[in-house]
Amino acid sequence: MSDGSAEKTKDETGAPPTFSEIGLEGFAPYLFNRISERWNTTIREALKGSELTTVRMRALATLSARPGLTINELSVLAVCEQSTMSRNLDALEEAGYVRRVPKSDDLRARELYITPEGQRALDAFWPAMHAHHEALLSGLEEREREQLLALLNKVLRTIRQNPY
Repeated sequence: MSDGSAEKTKDETGAPPTFSEIGLEGFAPYLFNRISERWNTTIREALKGSELTTVRMRALATLSARPGLTINELSVLAVCEQSTMSRNLDALEEAGYVRRVPKSDDLRARELYITPEGQRALDAFWPAMHAHHEALLSGLEEREREQLLALLNKVLRTIRQNPY
């Protein structure tokens, strides 16, 4: 099945198809990784000369969309190891881009918020990020973009329910 179709899931004996039958274009994890790596490289290049890194930009963008996250929640949503996120949060806090506030129900935990300075840094980079986002999806019509996002969110929900 090297044509990219994924209709064959098992043969007559119940065995899954071989990798060569599925092929690279039919293997979703491969496609996710290729797209993700290309995106990260593009954003990393766009951030050159800036005080921000890809991880720091992800943290600011995530906190802009979802203020009040804990470091564990932010690490998951920004797709970063917690230890790496912790070091980057220290730098963002030192730069005045984020602030940590004790949680009202658990004073040991901290909620994270983007500051006005952090929002300005994100806003300054947003036009470039948006342009790269548009370029990434430029081959899709609006309906296809909506379908793609719906399908990706469905896959993400499925993964959350079935950790493997």
